[in-house]
Amino acid sequence: MSERALRGTRLVVTSYETDRGIDLAPRQAVEYACQNGHQFEMPFSVEAEIPPEWECKVCGAQALLVDGESPEEKKGKPARTHWDMLMERRTREELEEVLAERLAVLRSGAMNIAVHPRDSRKSA
Repeated sequence: MSERALRGTRLVVTSYETDRGIDLAPRQAVEYACQNGHQFEMPFSVEAEIPPEWECKVCGAQALLVDGESPEEKKGKPARTHWDMLMERRTREELEEVLAERLAVLRSGAMNIAVHPRDSRKSA
C-alpha cells in the first residue's frame, strides 16, 4: 500500500488482512449453562483442555459445562480469628498470668490514663 492510502486511517483498530487462504485450527463448540437459565457456546481448540466453569456472557454468573462433570470444590481454610492467632503464640496459663498482671496494674492506679480535653469539658 502506498503511504497515501494509509493516511487518515486508524491502523490500530482496522485490519486490512483477509482470512482467505488461511487454515484455522480445528475447533469444537462447547456449551455452558448458568444458574439463571442462560445457555451459550464457546469455541475451543480440539486440543485444548475444556474448563468445567466459564463466566456467563449474559449475567456474569458462573456457568457450568453442559453434560460435564461438576468441578471439585476446593477445600478452604477456616478463617483464623484473633483468638486463634493468640493461642498459637501463648498457652492459656500464660494468658491468665498476663491478664492478672494487667488487672493488678489497673487496680493499683499506677497506670496513667490520659483524659481527652473534650471529655474534661463535659464533666465541668
